[in-house]
Amino acid sequence: MDVRAQVSMMFHLDKCIGCHTCSVACKNIWTDREGTEYMWWNNVETKPGTGYPTQWEDQDKYKGGWEPKGDTIKLRATDKFRGMANIFHQPHLPTIDDYYEPWTYKYKDLFDAPAGDDQPTARPISLITGENMDINAGPNWDDDLGGSEVYAINDPNLTSGEREALFEIERLVFFYLPRICNHCLNPACVASCPSGALHKRGEDGIVLLDQDVCRAWRYCISACPYKKTYFNWKTGKSEKCILCFPRIESGQPPACFHSCVGRIRYLGVLLYDADKIEEYAKAPESELVQRQRDMILDPHDPEVIAQAGKNGVHFSMIEAAQKSPVYKFVKEWGMALPLHPEFRTLPMLFYIPPLLPVLGHVEKNGTYKVDDDEFFTSLDKARVPMRYLATMFSAGDEGRIRSVLEKMLAVRMYKRAEEVDDITPSQLETMLKKTGLTAKECEEIYRLTALPTFEDRFVLPTSHREYQAELMMGDPYTFKSEAGIGGFQGRPERGL
Repeated sequence: MDVRAQVSMMFHLDKCIGCHTCSVACKNIWTDREGTEYMWWNNVETKPGTGYPTQWEDQDKYKGGWEPKGDTIKLRATDKFRGMANIFHQPHLPTIDDYYEPWTYKYKDLFDAPAGDDQPTARPISLITGENMDINAGPNWDDDLGGSEVYAINDPNLTSGEREALFEIERLVFFYLPRICNHCLNPACVASCPSGALHKRGEDGIVLLDQDVCRAWRYCISACPYKKTYFNWKTGKSEKCILCFPRIESGQPPACFHSCVGRIRYLGVLLYDADKIEEYAKAPESELVQRQRDMILDPHDPEVIAQAGKNGVHFSMIEAAQKSPVYKFVKEWGMALPLHPEFRTLPMLFYIPPLLPVLGHVEKNGTYKVDDDEFFTSLDKARVPMRYLATMFSAGDEGRIRSVLEKMLAVRMYKRAEEVDDITPSQLETMLKKTGLTAKECEEIYRLTALPTFEDRFVLPTSHREYQAELMMGDPYTFKSEAGIGGFQGRPERGL
């Protein structure tokens, strides 16, 4: 058992209001330089929708992530031989049109316009070429289903039948999906880099990119299935989310977490067994979620604590793991799920899927009614099919999604029985028995969801950089040197 510590994240999608405050906070701090105009290390997508870059979830198009090959896994985008053959041309690399061409306006046309009969206008010009351009896309072009006939209908997660029903007014619904780098346990970007510029920090698992080493091969962009590595066209270097590690080292949460209006973001430490990475990453799709959950270790287990200490994990990290809200939602309550586990990168950002409204009808007296008296069966009438959520968060396992949504409903009914008194004790007992929750757990889930303090949501350990060299010794990711063309780099990080 090779115990490692990972700073991990959890987003509660039932609370996200799509305000984009997180995106603006990140943008103002990290990507306000020339060449980074189109970069959104944090972005919020409207789902159903094609996302950013367009259709990033379609790995038939982009070839990101890993795929099983025999008794191991291989990168979909490249390997040692394809990497050399395509080193100057990558057919699956997203283009600027898949993002959007950044622009500004000729403001001088407004400020310096002579007096006249017509209102002067400022034409958009490309920030890349400086030439006049027509704006055809932006970072949130299909926000709130704007332009859905062109964009949301092409969501790779939708089946043909669901696409046809998407625009029926009684089914119309959407939710928000905030995304940052997942800082994966099995990062495809790290394994794909020929120059070894990407690496995973030993003390906290944050994936960083050394721009002194980067040679602009851009395999990291192709290999990342979430498309969270970007190319700076000005500097000729790749860049990515660094999880605001200078803030974390000083005891502060990342900027996007700190600024979140809906308080949907949680940060904590998870302990995991690095010896299981390859075995679990190549598991059958139906087992990937559970295998990743099994890899997360109990921070209260004396054996885990002892092994973590032998590996150089400071006790403050172990204490943080014991208080981690992410551990509670992911491991104890089984409510948080990884985004597209079938990409096999073992992402360390987990999501609680949204509890969407159900279908109903308008009666003759004008009242809206849902034809369902049973609580859990209403989930089958959700406006966005459960299969859609399963495609995103559980590799198609609808039962796992249903289990999470039932627990969310049980917590709601528990508080309703307490506050409104229209749920009978027998009904509540039946719901709790079916979900496996206790009244105490319902209360804890409610408080951590609806009434969390700053300290409840962000459990940050004291930074111990003096332990870094010891933690970086050894390489649990050696199989990547065979699977990809780069591999884990056992050396100190330098960051951006």
